[in-house]
Order: sequence, then C-alpha cells, then structure tokens
Amino acid sequence: MLVMFDLPVITKAERKAATGFRNALLDIGFQMSQLSVYLRFCTSQAQVDTLCKTVERALPNGGKVHILQFTDKQYERTITFHGKSQQTAQKPPDQFDLF
Repeated sequence: MLVMFDLPVITKAERKAATGFRNALLDIGFQMSQLSVYLRFCTSQAQVDTLCKTVERALPNGGKVHILQFTDKQYERTITFHGKSQQTAQKPPDQFDLF
C-alpha cells in the first residue's frame, strides 16, 4: 500500500497538521520511501481496508492524499535508483514484526 500526499504547509498550523499526519503514518507502520510518499506491506484486502480507514481518520484539512494498492508481484517489479546506480529489487517481507 502506498500513500502519496501534498499538504499545505504555509501557516504554522498547517505545518503542525502535516507533521502530525506524517507521524501518524509512521505510528501505524508505514515507512517513508521519499518525501510525501510512504509505504506499507499488507497481507490482505481486509488489512488494506482497515489501514485506509485509519489513514482517513488522520487526514488533516486541505491538501491531496492518494492511496495506491499493489500486488506482491507488482511491488517486486519496482525499479529503484539511488543516484545513478540501480538498487536490487525489494521483496515483500516474509514475516511480521511484532511490537
């Protein structure tokens, strides 16, 4: 599952809301892929649906948020570059991390 967003950050209140949203994503297990793009591996559609509701509750006023879903195979086919060097393909996690 991928969450992409563009939030207003002109006023102090908007910056605080945007930071709160990013922290909420981290708290529910997302990891930052790049600025305003967060990823989380999900094992079922039910988990995706639950996370979508959780993300929706954390949404600040204003801005745009997109939630995208990828299958395991689509995720594995992602091509990533760091600078000019291509990184090895990532595989979905084999096990869960329990906190």
